Amino acid sequence: MNTFVNFFIQSTTAFVSTGTIWMVSFFPLDQTYLMSSAYALGGGAIAFAGTKALTTQRFLKQNQLSRKEYKYIHHHLKEADKKIKRLRKTFFTIRSVSSIKQNIDLYRVVNRIYSITKKEPKRFYLAEQFYYSHLDSLVELSEKYAFLASQPKKNRELSHSLDETRDTISQLSEKLEKDLHDVLSKDISQLNFELDVAKLSIKK
Repeated sequence: MNTFVNFFIQSTTAFVSTGTIWMVSFFPLDQTYLMSSAYALGGGAIAFAGTKALTTQRFLKQNQLSRKEYKYIHHHLKEADKKIKRLRKTFFTIRSVSSIKQNIDLYRVVNRIYSITKKEPKRFYLAEQFYYSHLDSLVELSEKYAFLASQPKKNRELSHSLDETRDTISQLSEKLEKDLHDVLSKDISQLNFELDVAKLSIKK
């Protein structure tokens, strides 16, 4: 859901309604300034709430979701947003040259999955492993790696732990790639169908 656009529409509707109600109350209906203002503020609040309800209902209908489902998904998206911010902060603290490209690629995949799901919440069900397991594991491992990598002196055991953590993150990146593929599965199937149709047209 495009929060900014919806808020702009709701605010504009409320502002216009407030001004119109005040003018009607003060001039044609000959109400006092205070009463006109009270009616206008009340009407504006009702207009804002009504517009919000309509835009939300339209969004839910487009995505074929119930309010309960969207509330559940929205909760997980908010939690994921916090985790992704932690991940970004952690990646900035890791100075290892060998990890920079991997971290950039990982962040792009993670952010892409989140962005797609936020825009189309129903795809959340295609990325449940990402939200329930893989994102948590990535954040925890990355924070552990950043902490170990920041130590001034590294003995053999510490270096081994760093290598092992980096290898595990690499394996996890494959899971994340699959999560992204799952989220995009509908688009990939549609594209393949359109390609098949196009090839048949070319042959004819």
